[in-house]
Amino acid sequence: MIRQAVSTDNAPPAIGPYSQAIVANGFVFCSGTAGIDPATGVAPDGIAEQTELALRNLDAVLTAAGASLATVVKTTIFYTNVDDFAVINEIYARYMPDPPPARSAPANVKLPRNLLISIEAVAVLLAA
Repeated sequence: MIRQAVSTDNAPPAIGPYSQAIVANGFVFCSGTAGIDPATGVAPDGIAEQTELALRNLDAVLTAAGASLATVVKTTIFYTNVDDFAVINEIYARYMPDPPPARSAPANVKLPRNLLISIEAVAVLLAA
């Protein structure tokens, strides 16, 4: 099995010893992607703003890997406040294909740097 790391400047860099994504066996495994502005390294205030940025950052990583949001088969959304679920869900629905991917969404998770959300995904590579 060949594992290939994916990295793009269009999403925030990894803040630890991990890759933004790994491509293996026709799949893309994306690390948790936060709502951080890749240009400034700053996360905006508010769950709506961070959710939008996290999904745009996820899209950038998937694109760099040769996949897209349309090929996502599984996501996990980690977020800090269960009361934010409705806002997250509404924004998430605008980005995901129909039918939407399988998903888990554990709440009340303490994230680094006081982030409010992190989204990880597994996608299928686009046909060459």
